[in-house]
Amino acid sequence: MIVVIQCAAGKRPNAGYLLTPDGRSIDFVAHPQLAPIQTKHVYARPDDVGEVGLTWRVQLRKYNEQPERNPFRLLPAYQLYENKCYRGLVSRFGVDSVYILSAGWGLIRSDFLTPYYDITFRKKADDYKIRRRTDRYDDFRMLPNNTTSETVFLGGKDYLPLFWSLSENVKAKRIAFFLTL
Repeated sequence: MIVVIQCAAGKRPNAGYLLTPDGRSIDFVAHPQLAPIQTKHVYARPDDVGEVGLTWRVQLRKYNEQPERNPFRLLPAYQLYENKCYRGLVSRFGVDSVYILSAGWGLIRSDFLTPYYDITFRKKADDYKIRRRTDRYDDFRMLPNNTTSETVFLGGKDYLPLFWSLSENVKAKRIAFFLTL
């Protein structure tokens, strides 16, 4: 069985950041142009092109190709969120069977080194953090192609369309448990 759980707003205080070449942290949000003015860090979308000519998403994938080298101290996705349920799911089902449905990054493995980000589908968040259905994202799809493992989703109704779309290659039953709040 594969368990997919949606991301959470609460990130752990020791969450790492991707950095610009001049050392400023990247704060990933849905709409940087709407974010409050800030000089200590840079607002960006995961699919914006950074100073090295690659999108931040591509840079993050390359960063993960050598997880033993982790100079930015990024956390595996299941350790990024404050809620202990992510670590509990990995403890129960194993790191290979748990995935995170992230509003910023897509469907990622639980061990994928993930930077701090603040992107959500929740309508009650600040406008610059809300990902709209019409926004273009090149979401990661890390579920194995054509998996035959039953896949269970745990999350909110706002995340269901993304789950269905990013898990369409699952050849087994997909079950969704979601909140309608």
